Amino acid sequence: MRNKFLELVEETSMKSTLPKFEIGDTVDVHVRILEGDKERIQIFNGVVIARSGSGTREMFTVRRIVQGEGVERKFPIHSPRIADVVVKRSGKVRRAKLYYLRERSGKAVRLKERYPATKSVAEQKAAKAERRAAKRSKAAAAKAETAN
Repeated sequence: MRNKFLELVEETSMKSTLPKFEIGDTVDVHVRILEGDKERIQIFNGVVIARSGSGTREMFTVRRIVQGEGVERKFPIHSPRIADVVVKRSGKVRRAKLYYLRERSGKAVRLKERYPATKSVAEQKAAKAERRAAKRSKAAAAKAETAN
């Protein structure tokens, strides 16, 4: 049984709107940096190679290459220091953790792009059936033409 106080703290400290991103996505993480009394936003861009935890403790790891050297940073999703997470492109991956990218360099690090489905499954099936019907009618018309 969880402590009711901890549940209340978790509910109040969690962000209400979270950007939707997955493993393999290339993201720009806007991080608030405090320098004295000034605050600025620094952008860390790279590929999301891992997500871990749940609730307020959920973290994600972003990896990028800087001057030929791999740099990874872990960010808490619900941190007030994270101003925004912008998804630049979605990568097509088949695993939950992309640690194998650590051993790769150059073009081998690239991931295939995942394109969002523009049509629903029902619309795709209807379009396919329509193409088949058009093909059959065209074949029947050609057959009738040769018979005459």
